[in-house]
Amino acid sequence: MTNSPATVISASANSASNYDKNTLTDSNSLLQITGVKKSYDQTQVLTDINLDVKHGEFLTLLGPSGCGKTTLLRLIAGFEQPTAGAIVLDGVQMAGLSADKRPVNTVFQQYALFPHMSVAQNVAYGLKLKKVPKDEIQTRVREMLAMVQMEHLANRRPQDLSGGQQQRVAIARAVINRPKLLLLDEPLSALDHKLRLQMQSELKRLQRELGITFVFVTHDQEEALSMSDRIAVMKDGRFQQIGTPIEIYETPANLFTAKFIGEANLFKAEVKGVNLKQPDRDGRVTNGRIEVEVCEAQDGPTTLRNLRRPAFATAVQVGDIVNLLLRPEDLRIYDPNDTTHTGLLGRVIESNYKGSTLDSIIELENGHVIKASEFFDEDDPSFDYKLNEGVKVSWVDGWEWVLPDDTHGDTNDGYDNVDNEKDGS
Repeated sequence: MTNSPATVISASANSASNYDKNTLTDSNSLLQITGVKKSYDQTQVLTDINLDVKHGEFLTLLGPSGCGKTTLLRLIAGFEQPTAGAIVLDGVQMAGLSADKRPVNTVFQQYALFPHMSVAQNVAYGLKLKKVPKDEIQTRVREMLAMVQMEHLANRRPQDLSGGQQQRVAIARAVINRPKLLLLDEPLSALDHKLRLQMQSELKRLQRELGITFVFVTHDQEEALSMSDRIAVMKDGRFQQIGTPIEIYETPANLFTAKFIGEANLFKAEVKGVNLKQPDRDGRVTNGRIEVEVCEAQDGPTTLRNLRRPAFATAVQVGDIVNLLLRPEDLRIYDPNDTTHTGLLGRVIESNYKGSTLDSIIELENGHVIKASEFFDEDDPSFDYKLNEGVKVSWVDGWEWVLPDDTHGDTNDGYDNVDNEKDGS
């Protein structure tokens, strides 16, 4: 897999919209945020935020609590003003414009439906404020309720609805005004797991059918990966990486993103050789190759792994330490006496059957704890591990993702120059 720079836009395979990765001109930009900063008293909450959101895109702001994602959403909505920088929506500068003057609607975690109004009345509320003709209101409400599959509940009150139904009403009320941009601030967080999965599909379907640009805020990594065209990962008021779900998961820009998105196994490795002119397996010479030795207890002779030299490694020298990222599904587990594979020796300290997969927690000989996830083999009744059973852990060369030895994991080194290639080379 070839990783394009993190700032390059390409739609993921599970894209939620008709977002066209080949349409990258400024004329296709709906929202442009440039140099935005936000501070409260002496506390800097957002620093140098730059973001370009395209028409019809489903973009997710993802990060831990307190990273600034909701603050950024409030600046876009007009509930607050930036300390510095510019926010331009569809070519119009938003500075000084109040929330009610912006072509933006927001769906919050708390849906704030009017309890004394029916579903239809809640959805129609915004149109009535705009003094839209009554006949048009009725038509648009009927169409919107049909789109969110709530027409049969038009006369019910919000308190008589389930959480998922209330969310659909809140979304219908927001999009009936035909905003250019819909902001969603963790709208699924109050729902149980099964309903959340159902509503993720509902939101993707609605966004695709409406063609409205969505900016979605969440701290749930799985939610972001499954719904988004692009993800902007935030930490401490800064973007760590912006890219498609595949780019963010497979080729993270730094250790923070690697650890925050999904589950990560990180192995220290020492650079044993650097060859700037060695071609890849396809014959191309790009950044050259490096040879690394994994700094873990291994069975038998040490095996050097020959990897494509990462873009950040312009100054990497023999003897330097790098990190090899491998996701749980990248690892392969063998019998410790298997002589056909080299690997890292360890023992199983936990094994969990997850239906389609068997997840194993393994402690290596040096005390390093890792996780492996294997597809469950129904035809093999012995496909399981006993506690403290010895195993050998390995992986296919080229499945690693090489990251610098940033022990803090909170910089965006390589953010604009993520150019490694994760493949079998």
